[in-house]
Amino acid sequence: MTGGATTKLVGYAALAAIGLVAAVAVGRAELVVLVAPFALAAGVGIALGRRPRLHMVVEPGPERALQGEVAPLGVRIESEDAVPTLELTVAVAPGLEVEGRARAVRLRAGEPRDIVLPLRCARWGGYRPGPVAVRARDPLGFAAWEARAEVTTPLRVYPHEEALRAVVPPAETQVFVGSEVARARGDGIEFADLRPFIAGDRVRRINWRASARRAELWVNEAHPERNADVVLFLDTFAEARLGATGTLDLAVRAAASLVSRYLARNDRIGLVSFGGILRWLVPAGGVTQLYRLVDSLLDSEIALSYAWKNVDVIPPRTLPPKALVVALTPLLDERSITALLDLRARGFDLAIVDVSPIPFAGEGRSTEERLARRIWALRREGLRVRFREVGVAVTEWRAGTPFAAAVEEVTSFRRAARLVRA
Repeated sequence: MTGGATTKLVGYAALAAIGLVAAVAVGRAELVVLVAPFALAAGVGIALGRRPRLHMVVEPGPERALQGEVAPLGVRIESEDAVPTLELTVAVAPGLEVEGRARAVRLRAGEPRDIVLPLRCARWGGYRPGPVAVRARDPLGFAAWEARAEVTTPLRVYPHEEALRAVVPPAETQVFVGSEVARARGDGIEFADLRPFIAGDRVRRINWRASARRAELWVNEAHPERNADVVLFLDTFAEARLGATGTLDLAVRAAASLVSRYLARNDRIGLVSFGGILRWLVPAGGVTQLYRLVDSLLDSEIALSYAWKNVDVIPPRTLPPKALVVALTPLLDERSITALLDLRARGFDLAIVDVSPIPFAGEGRSTEERLARRIWALRREGLRVRFREVGVAVTEWRAGTPFAAAVEEVTSFRRAARLVRA
């Protein structure tokens, strides 16, 4: 534990020394009486200012928390000597907030004390709180000693999930069992059609009412329930931000919601973070994949890069055949727009959620600024029309509106487009 005299004690000692020197120099005894209280205070402070023998241990806190929750950080302190005043503080990175002020406690000799420092998780991300600092003072407050303890347990704050009743259905399904009704016909519970009985059909599939009307055996055909491969395309080339919230925060929250919902349907889901730094996860299912995906989302950040990138740099297995690609992008960078158009040209099933940067741009003060903002909004609408013309479902999602509404709009467009192709 490091420590020493405080500024107050040093000041008292300096005033006493100056007063004594001045009294000797001018030969005035009154100056000695004047500086005597300061000399006495400095002497008492030095006499009582004994360094306390503290033992501090930071107890491991939770490794995971949700955005907005409070993660408790426990500290156990024990002193061999009584400490009248002990202050505790913890240093945190932006995104974490310490609720309340610095804790001040009193320690008795040989009696351990457990103290909880509540940390509010204001933003998603990975953090390492600490260090925890303590400051002990002598009874008169003249001297202070400080000590620090590092926090070894990292804290990962997961974003809030949006309430979703349904997700964007894929155009094609895979061969494994899931919750998505396939277009193909086979064993399932979703009725598809009737056909005449052929040798080898199961008796339980015979439709006896239809057979009685037609005087021959007819059987039911059904749509099987299959799983799907879904790849989330997270655009990290550019971001619009206003204060503590930006388009990346909305995109990560939407991605976490989709990950949880798709995995609950037994679908396989992967991730491509496409920006200054390319990150990807090959589609898979299960709880392990859930944590992998969410942990990868926590590492998402805007990395400025002037290098041209296209989908050729993405490993082929990351975008498997018949996969549904759901893009979460503010449509601000031409490179991401070109990559999405290239994916559609290659025949991938693509849906785009335009995380609108317009609410983060401000209304504009002058007439010229407001006019420029309207022109920019019109150009963005023209870009969405361009995607729709090539058969891509695209919707605009703004801050403050439910994400479920954007998902439903994409689903409606895809359903209508599918009917037109038929």
